[in-house]
Amino acid sequence: MKNYEHIFFDLDGTLTDSKNGITKSVSYALGTIGIIENDLDKLECFIGPPLYDAFMLYYQMNEEQAHQLVQAYRIYYKKYGIFDNIVYPGVREMLIKMKKAGKKIYLTTSKPLLFANMILEHFGLKEYFTGIYGATMDGKISDKEGVLRLALSNNMSIVLKDTVLIGDRMHDVEGARAVGIEIFIVDYGYGTEEEFVIYPPDQRFQSCASLTDFILLGGNYA
Repeated sequence: MKNYEHIFFDLDGTLTDSKNGITKSVSYALGTIGIIENDLDKLECFIGPPLYDAFMLYYQMNEEQAHQLVQAYRIYYKKYGIFDNIVYPGVREMLIKMKKAGKKIYLTTSKPLLFANMILEHFGLKEYFTGIYGATMDGKISDKEGVLRLALSNNMSIVLKDTVLIGDRMHDVEGARAVGIEIFIVDYGYGTEEEFVIYPPDQRFQSCASLTDFILLGGNYA
């Protein structure tokens, strides 16, 4: 049996379905420079990666343009998008069971820490977390690897072999591999099959219930 003692969770696409809030905020930001994009499905690619990187990758922006778009995004997101968001079915029950079983639960998100805290408080989830870590507003810490390293450096007693990251995108796989911990993917999020051919996780789960059983049973099913 495997002892999963420390559970790191991604936020968007893993604990909450934030598609509406994020994609509408991206659409607004693009509109400020004359790019009209009303197909929100097309903007799902912004759920997961750091915003600066996403604007440069998907819309070929330079660093200055990406910075401008991130600022516009945050104006809309803070006012309208942040709570245009729902907790996935089974998430609260999963966190309750893990905490009751003595697991240490941490949030490790590429979303700015300010927004992450506001979301957890809004949905009544903050009480389940031992630590909450996110990106910095100045972009110095932005990707999943950076956030994970921050969490690990602030919790020196964590043993890597007893730790797993739960996420939904290839960026989670990249981050977990970089710091040397296992990575589990939830298939109800926004990752694609193409991503996981190139960035295969250690395990994949269809639901919070199956993920919870696997963790609490130490890598075995009843």
